[in-house]
Amino acid sequence: MNTSTETALSKVPEVTFLFWIIKIAATTLGETGGDAVSMSMNLGYLMSTLIFAVLFIVAVIAQIKAKQFHPLLYWTTIIATTTVGTTLADFADRSLGIGYAGGSSLLLALLVISLFIWHRSLGSVSVGSVSSPKAEMFYWVTIMFSQTLGTAVGDWTADTAGFGYTGAAMVFGALLALVVVAYYWTTLSRTLLFWAAFILTRPLGAVVGDFLDKPFSAGGLALSRYSASAALFVFMLLCILLFKQRAARTAH
Repeated sequence: MNTSTETALSKVPEVTFLFWIIKIAATTLGETGGDAVSMSMNLGYLMSTLIFAVLFIVAVIAQIKAKQFHPLLYWTTIIATTTVGTTLADFADRSLGIGYAGGSSLLLALLVISLFIWHRSLGSVSVGSVSSPKAEMFYWVTIMFSQTLGTAVGDWTADTAGFGYTGAAMVFGALLALVVVAYYWTTLSRTLLFWAAFILTRPLGAVVGDFLDKPFSAGGLALSRYSASAALFVFMLLCILLFKQRAARTAH
């Protein structure tokens, strides 16, 4: 394997139990952090989306230019995708007036298109195949769409479908459990299961985030969006600093 391929692949973390713990915390932080800027700071969904979109672009450029895997940089980019996903989904669902179902359908189509073009262009959408700047760009755009879709689906399940925050969390937790079962006891594509789990962790984080900061009357814990975001950030930081993450194995 050539050096450039090894260098590019070394920026992708190994998918472990710790990876999923940090991912769920990051998606929950994206919900509370996005809502803190758009709602608590009263900047609105459009302005908040523009702000987070700039941060997302800067983080992705830094990630692509990096020469090796840097956990802090990687997870900063993940947080950027989930915060812009939160405000973008809210903008599509509420400001554009297409509702949760319309927003979810639109975002699902964009996600499928992204994966389709990625596969047609490079032949694979597995994490282990992210071996060039072009593949990394597809990787991050796909992640951003999956985070945005997850927000819309989470809100739709908790609000429109009437499950509430705890009920929706149980639904997505059960679906994730099915993915785990499929991983250990079936021969389904590991790439398919990875993206299924990656997408499902976002609505789980969305409803958990809403549960933390929504008022008691709405079924939440009425925590401050700022304090909830700070606590989640500290938890993520401790996980990253205390537990070593390795780069994913390269695809041969």
